[in-house]
Amino acid sequence: MTFKKILVGIGSLALALTLAACGQSKSSSTQQMADKQDLNLSTTDTISTLDNSAASESVSLTALYSTNEGLYRLGKHSKVENALATKTNVSNDGLTYTFNLRKNDHWSNGKPVTAQDFVYSWRRTANPKTAANYAYLFAGIKNFSAIQKGRMSPNTLGVSAPSKDKLVVTLDRPVPYFKLLLAFPTFFPEQQSAVEKYGKQYGHNSQDVSNNGPFKVAGWNGTNNTWQLKKNPNYWDKKHVHLSAINFQVVKSPSTGLNLYNQNKLDVTPLTGTQVANYKNNKAFTKFEGGSMMYLQLNEKRDKALRNVKIRQALSQIVNKQALATKVLRDGSTAPKGFVSTNLSRNPKTKADFATDAYVKSGVTYDPSNAKKLWAQGMKEVGQKKLTLTLLSDDTDQAKTTTQYLQDQFTKLPGLSVNIDNVPYKNRLARSSNGNFDLVVSQWGADFADPINFLSLQETKNPTNNGKWSNAEFDKLTNASQTTDANDQQKRYEDLVSAEKILMKDQGVIPLYQPSTTELWRPNVHGYVWNPAGMSRGYKDIYLTK
Repeated sequence: MTFKKILVGIGSLALALTLAACGQSKSSSTQQMADKQDLNLSTTDTISTLDNSAASESVSLTALYSTNEGLYRLGKHSKVENALATKTNVSNDGLTYTFNLRKNDHWSNGKPVTAQDFVYSWRRTANPKTAANYAYLFAGIKNFSAIQKGRMSPNTLGVSAPSKDKLVVTLDRPVPYFKLLLAFPTFFPEQQSAVEKYGKQYGHNSQDVSNNGPFKVAGWNGTNNTWQLKKNPNYWDKKHVHLSAINFQVVKSPSTGLNLYNQNKLDVTPLTGTQVANYKNNKAFTKFEGGSMMYLQLNEKRDKALRNVKIRQALSQIVNKQALATKVLRDGSTAPKGFVSTNLSRNPKTKADFATDAYVKSGVTYDPSNAKKLWAQGMKEVGQKKLTLTLLSDDTDQAKTTTQYLQDQFTKLPGLSVNIDNVPYKNRLARSSNGNFDLVVSQWGADFADPINFLSLQETKNPTNNGKWSNAEFDKLTNASQTTDANDQQKRYEDLVSAEKILMKDQGVIPLYQPSTTELWRPNVHGYVWNPAGMSRGYKDIYLTK
């Protein structure tokens, strides 16, 4: 429902209550709704696809999250909220989920969304022929692993539709964070008739697709740099969607974005570098923290010196991470508390931040005197007096700034020489995966708000563990969190805290800094929902005031 003018008296009070209920922030509930509910935003790139199964980058996934609807959506602080699911029953062993679905949501062609649309979508994504980049999130659903290996048919995936409004999912092991996953577009339904009708063109433009969410994409031809999200009249909860349209344009330069914001052509714009320092006291300045980490992987397989824990600890403690974040980058980044970011997960009992509970001072501290002692001891243990390492990273301006700073810090260790190799992003990924590095600056952004999404990266057999650090007790703890302790919320949390402490004490990786999202938001924009992991940008509840 879009409100044109605020009423007085009783009507005004009713509207105030409505606004408060839909996620109002930054404003008084008595403020008037703007006559025009159009929001102007920018992105750094165009949409690549509107196919749930194929999407793998943030612009496309954000568009899909706004134009489609799954079983759940994410509220503030990653709270799982019912979307198409009206009721969920979970078996005592955590292996069977039964969802009752709404009966009043419809596709673009007016046909109702049913449980079978979920079954079709999930089977399509799980099919190895689809080559879905995010299919790995289905791990834990019955038969998924065998399907991916070609040993079983996608039709055997543990998902079924006993009726139009009932969906049953069977897991082969408990997945404690399963509900969080279901708010991700990869798990959203797809209309089989539309996918088959458009064939290879499905999702390649705003016409050859079917939507069932708060908005629908308009004006995107597959490559252009401007498009709209328009309010969807077929959406089940349309009365709580206040925006008429969201106008997007690709803006690659932060300075261009800032100029457009100052010209009132954008309602939101990202800030980088010195822009953050210049605008941090502006009332429009907004900072979002958590969910990602920049860290250093050390190739223990390639260089025996890096297998020495004292050498790894020395490399960490010689780097002033606070100075890197606040004096070198100056973009709103913060010094890390550990490998798992802050503002991601909380203690089920005390509500303390996971990063605080798992904090190991020696893993992130700046202590040049102790670093040199550890370095001398480590080099003696490996029988070396000199060491030359190559530091691999991306070729962006920020990456170059970071590697130059690290080189300066590292060479304070006697006998250490560090060469810098800044390469394009894709090259860095390839070389990192192939083990063609000594040290590599890596980044991880969480797909869901659970510490395991970070910690599993460092398991011995995880393919993203490019540094090949390995610790049997760490593996035992992360495994227990997903098996024997999976249904015990507190015990599982304690497993993960212990695992993080092992990782930091042994300096399996070196956390460098925690990136932040810093933006200017026009003060009359309310109801935005941001989360540190998964689908971080929620536009559904946004509304504008005068």
